[in-house]
Amino acid sequence: MAYASPAIMAGIGGLVTADKGLQIGALTTIGGMSAFIALMLGLWLRSRGGHVRWIICTPHLVVVGMFALMGAAFGLFAAWTTTNLLGIIIPMDNLTWVDRVWIDFPLSGVIASTIVTWRWRLAVTTNCSSKGEDKK
Repeated sequence: MAYASPAIMAGIGGLVTADKGLQIGALTTIGGMSAFIALMLGLWLRSRGGHVRWIICTPHLVVVGMFALMGAAFGLFAAWTTTNLLGIIIPMDNLTWVDRVWIDFPLSGVIASTIVTWRWRLAVTTNCSSKGEDKK
């Protein structure tokens, strides 16, 4: 879902507005970044996320919001890295899609990390009671 949702929404938006760049971006920059973040975050949450107490015991919306901000920050870092590395290797005049990554990567990061974290938190069940309470 974290990969498909941003890509499908961008594809539909590209069809409705007749924007070829958005249609292509749905399959490349938007879909690719969504898939990458969903995969990496999902693997991390499955292997280590359940062992970190603050992720489990903090209110659901706070955790999802924090991971959404981290997804946006990672998307901005990926956009900055991509534009700088490609600017060194290839002249920027030949790559018109590079301007799209400044919007596509952070937005894809926010959407993918929000969906993955939201669904993971719903699936995780644990008892976060304080030490002084009796468990019955």
